[in-house]
Amino acid sequence: MADQSDVENALVALAANALYPNGSSSPSLPGPDCRIYRGWPNSAALNADLAAGVINVTVFPQGEPGRNTTRYSQQWQGFPAQATLTASVSGVSVTIGGTAGPGQLAGMLVNDSSYVYASQAGDTPATVAANLATAVRTDWIVNLSGATLTIPGAGSVLARVVADASVMQEVRRQERGFRITCWCPTPATRDASASAIDLLLVGFQFINLADSSQGRLQYRGTLVFDQSQDALLYRRDLLYDVEYPTTITARQPAMLFGELVLNAGTFTA
Repeated sequence: MADQSDVENALVALAANALYPNGSSSPSLPGPDCRIYRGWPNSAALNADLAAGVINVTVFPQGEPGRNTTRYSQQWQGFPAQATLTASVSGVSVTIGGTAGPGQLAGMLVNDSSYVYASQAGDTPATVAANLATAVRTDWIVNLSGATLTIPGAGSVLARVVADASVMQEVRRQERGFRITCWCPTPATRDASASAIDLLLVGFQFINLADSSQGRLQYRGTLVFDQSQDALLYRRDLLYDVEYPTTITARQPAMLFGELVLNAGTFTA
């Protein structure tokens, strides 16, 4: 599910991309080294960084608690998953190929009797075939050679591979303000770092979150702090609102064998 921390991490990643467009192994866009992180800086550590010419960029939520903006129906959404395993049939022989992995089902239908194996982490086509052979041998003689099974005497053989789909349901939506703060040792580095981040963010209406959902990004304003008592501190705050969903995820099983009948809006398998 998307959490406030996921939004903060996404904003940290965007700020890092703005300040290090060529990667962290290359110099930063404003020149000095930059520390980019969630939370409010520790005073002693910040003072030491500023004295050494290091820029700090922080992402922190605004003081207000935000607001509930839930307005969409709670429907499960997802897309069919593409299996990476394959199963090909030649007469009464089945050959398993492709790439095995969790969330996939390999099945055989022998004379209307079904046999299924759920692929696990570390499986190969050969181990999937071997596990299918073990299941089929409860009723039939099976010859196994590598990733190929042969069932002598079978009247009909059908083989299929499917993959479970990941589906997501939005259960709540909220809007929260966030403060992206540039803590810099000089006015020039403050202007360079803040403008680079702001210029990158202005190109995003939506930001990607860790659960594959998105948050709507809206510019709110800018604040500048030049305090005479902090001779080495030049600060600019970029204020953004992010509207993001709270979601739950589940695995949606796929049908391996069977037929679907639609009758008065009801699916029957």
